[in-house]
Amino acid sequence: MPLNEWIPQMAEGCVLTLKLFAVTIIFSVPFGLLLTFLYTSKNKVINTLVGLYILLMRGTPLLLQIFFVYFGLPYLPFIGKYVTIQSRFVAGALAFIFNYAAYFAEIFRGGLLSVDKGQYEAAKVLGLNDNQTRFKIILPQMFRISLPAVANEAIILIKDTALVTAIGLVDLVKVTKTIVNKTTNISAFVVAAAFYLVMSYVLTVVFKLLEKRFRY
Repeated sequence: MPLNEWIPQMAEGCVLTLKLFAVTIIFSVPFGLLLTFLYTSKNKVINTLVGLYILLMRGTPLLLQIFFVYFGLPYLPFIGKYVTIQSRFVAGALAFIFNYAAYFAEIFRGGLLSVDKGQYEAAKVLGLNDNQTRFKIILPQMFRISLPAVANEAIILIKDTALVTAIGLVDLVKVTKTIVNKTTNISAFVVAAAFYLVMSYVLTVVFKLLEKRFRY
């Protein structure tokens, strides 16, 4: 199979990789922000529950979580038949969203704690209420502080999407492996690496632009 036939097939696999990446980012970032607010609230019960959730998501392998969502949910007592997920893509996306939201929550919490306490006092002097202080003063600074870490997680995510091959999704890695098995030509691995490098480079550029935007 010549190289000009590999590229379209690998590009199709890359589309699924990008879809999974996009869905994960779109839903895990706001979910992570919500978890941050709950984790930093004054309610100790909520703090504890969110803390346990973050510990569970960050302390267990993502691959195991993918297996649990796709293969394990149907076997849950009493509710298994109601939470069964037939779509491999949906199962993989949910696992990624729940996992990455926990990481983003910790990143945002770190950014929140890094905002100078004097900002809160200054907001009070200006007569801003709690919501105005949070959305106009604190959150923009938190995002600016958190952006480098978010960028790093985004680049890790684009590579982690390869884990969905374990539940049969045909992403870039799955297509590449199939090509190599058929042709016994390992050059496909090099082409796949180039795809990932390009995606990672684009993400790096985008986040550098965002950092520059938030700097001013």
